Amino acid sequence: MTRLEKVYNEKVVPELQKEYGYTSSMEIPRMTKISLNIGLGAASQNSKLIDAAVEELTAIAGQKAVVTLAKKSIAQFKLREGQPVGCRVTLRDDAMWDFYDKLVSFALPRVRDFRGIPDRGFDGRGNFTLGIKEHTIFPELDIDRVELVKGMNVTVATTAKTDKEGKTLLDLLGMPFKK
Repeated sequence: MTRLEKVYNEKVVPELQKEYGYTSSMEIPRMTKISLNIGLGAASQNSKLIDAAVEELTAIAGQKAVVTLAKKSIAQFKLREGQPVGCRVTLRDDAMWDFYDKLVSFALPRVRDFRGIPDRGFDGRGNFTLGIKEHTIFPELDIDRVELVKGMNVTVATTAKTDKEGKTLLDLLGMPFKK
């Protein structure tokens, strides 16, 4: 059991139960998975970018990244069906808890002029998506070896039924939302 998972079981669960009046322990919102995604439009011309992105996302997540392919051809973007356009990773269980702890404790505080995360990334069902402009905020990457600074999306999927419950869950788990 990871450090953050202990915090969830010992502090967050009773707090959520008290605030929302859940009668069953299965009603209490919890994180189910975290998805990381890097999209690279320029990768259609340069295949080395995809290899570097997969290597860097694997280092960040601690799990092998998968290359995503274009579903449709788009002539204006010089994109053909089946060409690599990005990479992604889905984290569950201990890897998910470890990554979330690293994101909240180490990576987000390293963002320049950080004043908190806007809470408009919720999807209406309690899931939260966060866009990161520079993937170099993660401590696993050697900034000198990174050729191109890439953006990435981090999606936290929860079992919360509403955005308010999802925000409360992530807030109690340490997500630094703007006040």
